[in-house]
Amino acid sequence: MPSNSTDASGKNAAPPLPEPLRVPVADSHTHLDMQSGTVEEALAKAASVGVTTVVQVGCDIKGSRWAAKTAAAFESVHATVALHPNEAPRIVHGDPDGWSRQGARRPGGAQALDEALAEIDRLAALPQVKGVGETGLDYFRTGPEGKEAQERSFRAHIEIAKRHGKALVIHDRDAHEDVLRVLKEEGAPERTVFHCYSGDAEMAEVCAREGYFMSFAGNVTFKNAQNLRDAVAVAPLELLLVETDAPFLTPVPYRGRPNAPYLIPVTVRALAAVRGIDEDALATALGANTARAFGY
Repeated sequence: MPSNSTDASGKNAAPPLPEPLRVPVADSHTHLDMQSGTVEEALAKAASVGVTTVVQVGCDIKGSRWAAKTAAAFESVHATVALHPNEAPRIVHGDPDGWSRQGARRPGGAQALDEALAEIDRLAALPQVKGVGETGLDYFRTGPEGKEAQERSFRAHIEIAKRHGKALVIHDRDAHEDVLRVLKEEGAPERTVFHCYSGDAEMAEVCAREGYFMSFAGNVTFKNAQNLRDAVAVAPLELLLVETDAPFLTPVPYRGRPNAPYLIPVTVRALAAVRGIDEDALATALGANTARAFGY
């Protein structure tokens, strides 16, 4: 039985089911392949609290293939495919560790990255794949030596998204200025989503002017995340999305315990409180925005 306790006996237990939403919403960014239990169980649990759609996000070749296969098998699952920003330098340098789950050391080099991008391109053409991402720039885990590969990969993903008419899902960590620069230089796709939005209110105003969707995760509930709440307050309602990024970023009061799509209502209610609007009105907007962002 799930425990509300955060002591040693309960900190790894799945949080309890929240009160269901009256208006259904979508989890715009999740990683079912990194969560415990079956896909069927995760979807049923989410649907029981009003989370009726999930976007399953790929981070490498294996994960992207899995996302496409899973979306083909389940009507309530949509896929995105990509090489995570931290994946690109590892491919170039032939590093099998870290984010990549390929197993064996690869030869590396620019050709290896081109081959990986070609596979993402192939997957992006599939009808159940609604987005290209998560792609972008991450300067938190990757040092200066990886920036060139990251940016090259990011630019390629932008081109793939535009050519296939798919949404672009951006991972931006400690790289706001460069992400916005590359989007401007390449020309952003018609539908661009900042996953796990990490900027402040000023950046939210920039994104709003460009028509970029801003997706907020459970970290908006963290005590030290006032910058995110400030961004929620100024972002246009029609550009707001909600996500789990599960199994990561579990919202308060369950921070540190496993996250999953069924916990979306906790974050929805936190967003509604920041906006000072009715929970049902926000959920209605979130549901419509996610469908518009991903074209389903």
